Amino acid sequence: MQPSFSTVTVLGIPFVKTTADRLLATLQARIVAEQNTFVVTANPEIVMYAHEHPEYQRLIRNADYITPDGVGILDGAKILNQPLPERITGFDTMHALLEWAGREHRSAYFVGAKPEVVATLKRTLPRDFPGLVIAGIHDGYFDDDTAIVADIQATQPDMVFAALGFPKQENFVAQHRHTTKGLWMGVGGSFDVLAGAVDRAPKFWQEHHLEWAYRTFKEPKRLKRIAIIPRYLHLVRQQAKQQH
Repeated sequence: MQPSFSTVTVLGIPFVKTTADRLLATLQARIVAEQNTFVVTANPEIVMYAHEHPEYQRLIRNADYITPDGVGILDGAKILNQPLPERITGFDTMHALLEWAGREHRSAYFVGAKPEVVATLKRTLPRDFPGLVIAGIHDGYFDDDTAIVADIQATQPDMVFAALGFPKQENFVAQHRHTTKGLWMGVGGSFDVLAGAVDRAPKFWQEHHLEWAYRTFKEPKRLKRIAIIPRYLHLVRQQAKQQH
């Protein structure tokens, strides 16, 4: 019914070869058709974690769509001579889906982030996305997800966004996605940006693929995360050699 996209496999992870707009149209069509959908937005950090944890790699390979969230993924695809059209970030995809949901009076459930971020979202979501039906919202600080999952099952939202960080959010989605007929997606730190707790990089930095540099400048503790990039690119180059 909807287009199935060709993929580019970077270190065992198949990324959709499409644009953000085309993917968005497909996700909307699947929500309307009540097709259960699992979206993973993966950056080099997630790819490296999957490379080292085969059970996590198997889990995310079962997703319907894996999007290139990070310029490192585009770099990897170029090294493999299979360039991807553009970066498709978790935040942008979620934001576009929420705008559409507001217009169409669709529902969303939010799980994750800190209690104070969730408190802000309860105030700002109805203002920023008029028409959006908020099926439920819960912070990410829980040991037992039974009550949350029961609530999701009872409310049957069109979309569930899990901002629990990897690998927790993908494990949560894989385990519970079949309790609804909607879309499930892990979105990392996106609730913080949505609530205004963390600034998104200005357009210039985004357009020049320097969002990572801006965020590291703002949060020096991210340096440790960027340190994996050289190792990731080295492994992709090895993959490229093996393919020739």
